[in-house]
Amino acid sequence: MTERKRTPWVVGVSGASGTPYAASVIRGLLAAGESVDLVVSRASRLTLLDETGIAFRDAHWREDLREWLARGADGKPDTFEVPEGDLRYWSAGDLAAGPSSGSYPAKGMLIVPASTACVAGVALGLSKDLLQRAASVMLKERRRLVVAVRETPLNGQTLKALVELDEAGAVVLPASPAFYAGATHIQDLVDFVAGRVLDAAGVPHQLYRRWEGELGRGHRAAVAGGGSRPREASGD
Repeated sequence: MTERKRTPWVVGVSGASGTPYAASVIRGLLAAGESVDLVVSRASRLTLLDETGIAFRDAHWREDLREWLARGADGKPDTFEVPEGDLRYWSAGDLAAGPSSGSYPAKGMLIVPASTACVAGVALGLSKDLLQRAASVMLKERRRLVVAVRETPLNGQTLKALVELDEAGAVVLPASPAFYAGATHIQDLVDFVAGRVLDAAGVPHQLYRRWEGELGRGHRAAVAGGGSRPREASGD
């Protein structure tokens, strides 16, 4: 019997604010049965510590990641049951890691959140760490690259870099939550952005209630207590 070839999504987490976005995306990928290769930049560890109190450590990444993925966007621990799945972690300083090479099989890469420094580095092809190198590999191999930029306001240099990424084939996806889905909680807004990232990757999910052309549907669902998620996904 031929062993199934492992073809993961690479998830890069940069130093921008928005670590709950990354957690929601990772949970969504694992719930969909996707393999995940995770790269956490040095700067993002500071953001993660600031936003969640979690110190992400290479030597204890499994425990730290599980604690992170179980935490809600409101900071409450043990909010989510972490899906079991195929997840591999690579240190950001490991430029010999699998995702650093175009011959390494990968479906694509999702950078969430993406800082302006990360955007500039990828656009310029700096490859200063594994996150940037892996993104450059996706572009040169013509694989899917989704860049969930999280910054406001955006200056001209960053806008130019985003245009360069778009022209190179990346999907530029600002971390911009919408309200038409009937959000009733901060987690709903986070999951909307994460769901759009998964949409751009073509990964099925039920993180938010989709627009179906019916005005007021999301509001009515929120008032009724359904929130922005489809009822079958919310556990109601």
